[in-house]
Amino acid sequence: MKKFLSFMLALCLVVSLAACGSTSSSTPAADNAPADGAAGPAATGTVIRIGGIGPVTGSAAEYGLAVRGGAEIAVAELNARGGQQYELKFEDDEHDPEKAVNAYNSLKDWGMQVLMGTVTSAPSIAVEAETAADNMFQLTPSGSAEDCIKEPNAFRMCFSDPEQGALSADYIAEKGLATKVAVIYDSSDSYSSGIHDAFIAEAKVKGLEVVADEAFTADSNKDFNVQLGKAKSAGAELLFMPFYYSEAALVLQQANAMDYAPVFFGCDGMDGLLAVENFDASLAEGLMLMTPFTAAATDEMTVSFVTKYKEAYGQEPNQFAADAYDCIYAIDAAIQKAGVTGDMDASAICDALKGAFTEIELDGLTGKGITWDVSGAPTKSPLVFVIENGAYEAA
Repeated sequence: MKKFLSFMLALCLVVSLAACGSTSSSTPAADNAPADGAAGPAATGTVIRIGGIGPVTGSAAEYGLAVRGGAEIAVAELNARGGQQYELKFEDDEHDPEKAVNAYNSLKDWGMQVLMGTVTSAPSIAVEAETAADNMFQLTPSGSAEDCIKEPNAFRMCFSDPEQGALSADYIAEKGLATKVAVIYDSSDSYSSGIHDAFIAEAKVKGLEVVADEAFTADSNKDFNVQLGKAKSAGAELLFMPFYYSEAALVLQQANAMDYAPVFFGCDGMDGLLAVENFDASLAEGLMLMTPFTAAATDEMTVSFVTKYKEAYGQEPNQFAADAYDCIYAIDAAIQKAGVTGDMDASAICDALKGAFTEIELDGLTGKGITWDVSGAPTKSPLVFVIENGAYEAA
């Protein structure tokens, strides 16, 4: 019996030691394993987790994929630098507000501490209601509707819709591109409507005659022959198109079919047009768009970014990729300014970043000396490009 008890005691000790060894070796490995879709080092208590939301499938996928790629490159650069480390996880919202909220909740469960997103305006507005309630810092790379930053926790990298509309009218008038203009816009989309309203108001101030002002909705965004016919018959010399590239490709095809060739002018949502599958890029020759970035620029920062992006993803980056890249660097600058560390919770980080963002200045891909005011809006200069020989050239 004594031998049996001694054997059982020894066995229990062995099992206990084995269990302790398993815990000490496997638990950190599990904690350090990046979640599916995550990029960068795993959270260790010092790493800061940045969530991203945008469309990586569906009609606006060109935007979301670009934002994800630009952000991944920035995170990799910052982590290679040493110092504060970051982990990025990006969720698909298919350009749908409800799915964007679901993505946000998934990222919260993952342990997100800062949100870069969302990519498009309507989902960004929907998620903003959630981030405001949670006091989660939110920086959208490209959500340009004014309501995307109505809460004090929300900032953006891009111009607002009204800014794009007014600046477009100013540019058209100052460059003498047309005196009679037509507008086609998506009245069901806050991005398109916001640009449209400001453009119409500023066009009147600048002496531009709007001879046709035609709307469509998400339920009628395939056939534009009626709208184009009205613009053509009214003698519009320029067609202003404040909507996304997927619809723009259809407009250009249908305008070509009716032999209507005005100057086509769009905003940042037009970026991505040349990458539309099965689209004849020659139809976009001469199209102008207001966007803060072009891969054709020759400065050192742009060349480095474009090279890395092409190596990673096999194509040139667009403005959305550049916006996201700048977002990550802006977040890092504010984190350094505020002394934020990875062991702080999301709400404490938000409180710190809200103040720090108004004190930083960023020399980025989409502008030099970019600053932010308390409204969350950036200050930077616009650029206009024209498509020539299948590439963007400075106008």
